[in-house]
Amino acid sequence: MNRRISVKKLVKYSALLALAFAAVGTLAACSASNSKSESGKSDEKKVTIEIATVGTTRPFSYDDEDGKLTGYEIEVLKEVFKGSDKYEINFNKTKWTSVFAGLDSDRFQIGANNISYSKERAGKYLYGNPYAKNPTVLVVRKGTDIKSLDDIGGKSTEVVQGTSTAKQLEDYNKEHPKKETKINYTDGTIQQILVNLNEGRADYKIFERISVDTIIKDQNLENLEVIELPSDQQPYVYPLFAQGQEELKTFVDKRIKKLYEDGTLEELSQKYFGGSYLPEAKDIK
Repeated sequence: MNRRISVKKLVKYSALLALAFAAVGTLAACSASNSKSESGKSDEKKVTIEIATVGTTRPFSYDDEDGKLTGYEIEVLKEVFKGSDKYEINFNKTKWTSVFAGLDSDRFQIGANNISYSKERAGKYLYGNPYAKNPTVLVVRKGTDIKSLDDIGGKSTEVVQGTSTAKQLEDYNKEHPKKETKINYTDGTIQQILVNLNEGRADYKIFERISVDTIIKDQNLENLEVIELPSDQQPYVYPLFAQGQEELKTFVDKRIKKLYEDGTLEELSQKYFGGSYLPEAKDIK
């Protein structure tokens, strides 16, 4: 015999079902909206920013006694991304030319290895705010007759291909075809190049002051002396970004400005450079 459900019971069952669906919906909404952990940070996966560095350019980027990558630029970038809810970083040690090849292929998003400004690079990459000042110097052996760039014709030097120094000397040879400087290309580190210069295997080296002063002191290269060179542009050090990384550049630029203003850059400069080697405030935007 078929039993009919009363209207009251039907209403009661419908109400219970409605409450059940409402509870499920509330839980789903809470789960979706609760994208932050108890600590208040987002549980969503962060974007990994790959940073390229050579890792042998002391004091900007090098391995410490425990084999851990450190240096002024490394520690600055750690501070830049510290506490970011969106980004995390990974450092990649690679050859100098591979820094730029990696930026071209978007394998790396940032290059950081004592990179100076050049028009050629500015046409291919994005320059961030400068975070160090590093004037260019001429390094020679004591007692040499080389006193300025006017004296390098017929003399020899070692350079890494693709660097701003290599370009500078290649341009010099085009302008002085009858008295070119002898360029020996090498994959050696700046430490090795300065040791070779100290021992007489080259006549001079053009490089940035901070690294030169640090290496001469650390390696006790007593035969070398340093001559500061005139420059028509600010000798700054920059992080370099791959094309298409405008949003990342904006984030980093703001953080660098903040680190400049709160004294963090000054502290790191004193720690790694032994002095204040910061850009002018007007040049950090």
